[in-house]
Amino acid sequence: MLKQRLITAIILIPIIIWILLTTSTQVLAGIISIFVLISAWEWAALCGWRTKLARNLYVILVGILLLTSYWFWQYAIYTLFIATIWWLIALYLTWQYQQGQDLLPTSPLIKALLGLVILIPAWIALLLLREEHGGQSVLFLFVLIWAADSGAYFAGKRWGKTKLANKVSPGKTLEGVAGALLMGTVVAIGYTILQATSLNFILLCLVIIPISILGDLLESMFKRQMNIKDSGNILPGHGGMLDRIDSLTSAAPIFVGGLILFHFLG
Repeated sequence: MLKQRLITAIILIPIIIWILLTTSTQVLAGIISIFVLISAWEWAALCGWRTKLARNLYVILVGILLLTSYWFWQYAIYTLFIATIWWLIALYLTWQYQQGQDLLPTSPLIKALLGLVILIPAWIALLLLREEHGGQSVLFLFVLIWAADSGAYFAGKRWGKTKLANKVSPGKTLEGVAGALLMGTVVAIGYTILQATSLNFILLCLVIIPISILGDLLESMFKRQMNIKDSGNILPGHGGMLDRIDSLTSAAPIFVGGLILFHFLG
């Protein structure tokens, strides 16, 4: 499994870096849309829709909303606020789940609507970040999440003993979270020095790391509800597309919202 993960990462990471640093926002929008639409297909299964017709209709709906968001960009930005509220609710749902209270919605329609709140604001956030701060800023966010994920994985494997939320995701530990924070802090400090940004930026990154973990935990709860191990099998060793971008769906809108807030306060 680890070997497959490494091989997939070695192939994909240079391609992702090239796309982020060399393509226009319009091209990036199209490429990320493909990832979002694949994720929408997988999310439809988490909603309980098994037929290809139902899942295809959901993908078409998401595609229409992505196009609408792109055309009405000035209004689409407000979805970042909606996403922030949702992830606060998601934190509460995760906490209650760990306490033995399963408050997750079971209605396919409600879960489908939640999928829109999870996927579309993240897409908008990445494009806004690319447009306002350049491809290197999007790459930084990716590296921050990758570093935190790797730090959590290896620290958890080496020292992990104390469970973070055993009822949600038994494999995650507090030691893994510490590893994620350590690696994320190193990346954030390095970027801050290179770009001469403020200390507020480091604080924002430290907030984003546990939020990215929340995205992972939320997907784990929905997969557990549907008795699904992986959201898909499109990426060897990594599972489905949702399994790869779950952290990004929670981190991206709040990261961009934080940048907007710090700029406003500044």
